[in-house]
Amino acid sequence: MSYTVIIPARFGSSRLPGKPLADIGGKTMIERVVAAASLSGAQRVVVATDDERIREHLQAKGIAVCMTRVDHASGTDRLQEVAQQLKLADSDIVVNVQGDEPLIPPAVIDQVASNLANAKAASVATLCEAIVKPEDLFNPNVVKVVADHEGLALYFSRAPMPWARDAFAARGTDFHGELPAAPFARHIGIYAYKVGLLNQFVQWPQAPLEQVESLEQLRVLHFGHRIHVAEACEPVPGGVDTPEDLARLRKLLG
Repeated sequence: MSYTVIIPARFGSSRLPGKPLADIGGKTMIERVVAAASLSGAQRVVVATDDERIREHLQAKGIAVCMTRVDHASGTDRLQEVAQQLKLADSDIVVNVQGDEPLIPPAVIDQVASNLANAKAASVATLCEAIVKPEDLFNPNVVKVVADHEGLALYFSRAPMPWARDAFAARGTDFHGELPAAPFARHIGIYAYKVGLLNQFVQWPQAPLEQVESLEQLRVLHFGHRIHVAEACEPVPGGVDTPEDLARLRKLLG
């Protein structure tokens, strides 16, 4: 199986400006993400950026980079532009690895690409992990997903789901111990796409549920395509969103 990893890297960030070039133990964050992705089975790894500082840094390191427009509405639009620049066929697979996840396990990159290749009904594949903490289930910043018996997503939401009616009726939502037995799953934001889906995605308007939940993947479901979901084969550490996250990573890898 052949696939391409594309890593979007923007210089602008409201909480941590310039984070792709942040130094972590003598290497920039984007260098570390590329290094992790290069340990996967991807045929090639390409960084997508709209910033000259990032381009110059990557080219000096011999890392493949594609310059993209600055006015993309989403990371998916940026991904599609790169797929177009690389002249990828509709049937080709690309994996979107976020540029702020230097600890991403290469195995999960291979996993999501393989899952898409094997899921004939799906145009997109992604991963999840079990939710075991009540604070995660009821946190709107933790996206939840439910799927059918074939691992095809039914819905993504910031709300708790599935709603454990009897348990929540008896105990409310103020859990301080174990959650009731239910398939609570947190969505992990790594995606594999068929290029043909990306080419359609950029032509679709935002879906009503996408606007309500602020979740791009709901556009895919709205327009009748399926998303394959599986539990990640390895734990996936969170990305670097804040100065505190960066400080922790520097302590770990410094």
